[in-house]
Amino acid sequence: MSGKKIGILTGGGDVPGLNGVIRSFVTSATSDGHEVIGLRRGWESLVRVVPDPSADNSRWIRPLDARNTRTIERTGGTILHTTRFNPEIARLSQVPEHLRNAIVPAGSNERVDLTPHVLRNIEFLGLDVIVAVGGDGTLTFARRLDAEGVPIVAIPKTMDNDVFATDYCLGFSTAITRSVGFINDLRTGAGSHERMLVVELFGRDSGEPCLLASYLANADRAVIAEVPFDPEHLYELMAADRADNPSGYSVLAISEGAGPVGGRRFESGEPDLAGNRKLGGVGQFVSDLFEQRSGDRVIYQRLAYLMRSGPPDSLDQLVAKNFGRLAADLITRGETGVLVAIREGRYSTVPIEASGEGTKRVDVDRFYDAENFKPKSNGLLGLPMFHQ
Repeated sequence: MSGKKIGILTGGGDVPGLNGVIRSFVTSATSDGHEVIGLRRGWESLVRVVPDPSADNSRWIRPLDARNTRTIERTGGTILHTTRFNPEIARLSQVPEHLRNAIVPAGSNERVDLTPHVLRNIEFLGLDVIVAVGGDGTLTFARRLDAEGVPIVAIPKTMDNDVFATDYCLGFSTAITRSVGFINDLRTGAGSHERMLVVELFGRDSGEPCLLASYLANADRAVIAEVPFDPEHLYELMAADRADNPSGYSVLAISEGAGPVGGRRFESGEPDLAGNRKLGGVGQFVSDLFEQRSGDRVIYQRLAYLMRSGPPDSLDQLVAKNFGRLAADLITRGETGVLVAIREGRYSTVPIEASGEGTKRVDVDRFYDAENFKPKSNGLLGLPMFHQ
């Protein structure tokens, strides 16, 4: 087959392993005779490009080859940068100047659909295929382009591991590895001062990061995003855990998306480009309650971006390399419209529309004791390595 011109982008929140995907894909694709163009800052690039041969679009596109990606997998983040921009639901403030007069009158706050301009820029750039690396938000627009007839190969990444139709998403293992390490490190202060320790982890809608990190770190209790919690009952259990511990402390891991029974999630600020307000503060709420009830100080730590900073762990290095290689192989074989996936421990693909057919959350009945705020780990025989 003749070589294709391929655009690759990373969208949404960054995770360790993105540079590994880029390098692996570029190395494999160029060795197969393809040309690879990096689309910088996610989907925003395909809106910001000015479709004029005389325009300087170097801020938004970057040619990639085996030479200029040779060492990038050694670091975290993404050399292509990333945003949460979705061209289907752009605000006026996000519309480039060269498009603004053609979209909506100045001063309008309405959302606008810039997909036609994305399609025009794909044609202008001569892109035969687009590789989109991202989570739910990025894949939502990838599905739109697939429906418009654009050849797409998608690669799932999110530290929450919540992309539907795949058992594993790039970045999840490193987030858990980081979380377990920090929880265990924080035990030293909690034990020295004989205090309760509250560790707040990322997890907007999925409690899997909290559940697995608490399981591996042997936290006393875990509160996940899927199940509203009774703060008083939680305090009683944590107080009993502390009393039973010879070192005089207890440990709680809690998802940032968790909320008390009858209450709301703890959100602040204006919605981001994806329409989500900033989460965080449930750990502070719980810590304040524990201090009031116990009369003692509580150690409270939000892990936040520490969970997804730095280089990938060995598992995410492996998945990144194999996802990138698999995506390149699929394009060489002429197979598009798919999501690279892991299903029951095996590398696989599913139609890209399958990623939008449901939501992926913790199977609470199977894997979580909601009364005692603990993971369930019985009945493992026969389950795949990654399960929910």
